[in-house]
Amino acid sequence: MFTGIIESLGKVQDRQLIGSNIDFWIESNLVVELKIDQSLAHNGVCLTVVELEATRYRVTAIAETLNKTSLATWQLGQAINLERALRMGDRLDGHFVQGHVDTTTQCLVREEKQGSWLFQFALPEAFSALVVEKGSVCIDGVSLTVFNVGRDSFQVAIIPYTFAHTSFSTIVAGTTVNLEFDILGKYFLRHQSLHLDNSQAST
Repeated sequence: MFTGIIESLGKVQDRQLIGSNIDFWIESNLVVELKIDQSLAHNGVCLTVVELEATRYRVTAIAETLNKTSLATWQLGQAINLERALRMGDRLDGHFVQGHVDTTTQCLVREEKQGSWLFQFALPEAFSALVVEKGSVCIDGVSLTVFNVGRDSFQVAIIPYTFAHTSFSTIVAGTTVNLEFDILGKYFLRHQSLHLDNSQAST
């Protein structure tokens, strides 16, 4: 479980195709605090540390993860948002994030607003019911508040600190990002769907 508050930026140092999987070596200043089997969110994707070296660590992305996230497009030297798993007793500065990406989408607009940045992202139709005005969404692992929600897009605003300390500084129109929607919204939508199905079955 995560909160969408980025701790550090890592860098893709190497990638190795092994069967249908890809092993990534990530360079990070968090290495000294990591251990084997620990979970970290990488651009919002929960991956397990499987090997450690002095300045880098290795994670494995299986085919299912590669098919549903942006990981297959990662390039050497790319900046990656990193967050370690939530500890009991920590403050929840963002929102509950599972590290289970729902889908990918594309940035449509990046616009500087005299010190802050406005980003507009496409909203896939299949997930439109999960995005509400002033609700939460996780984009590449970053917990953000949504506004100007339309039929096929939504916007978020990025403050200077977030812009400087996450990969948002590298996102431009056309960039593919990972999306995870609010788990509470997903449970509510599922409950409503089951309730409707039961109502129709009893009539």
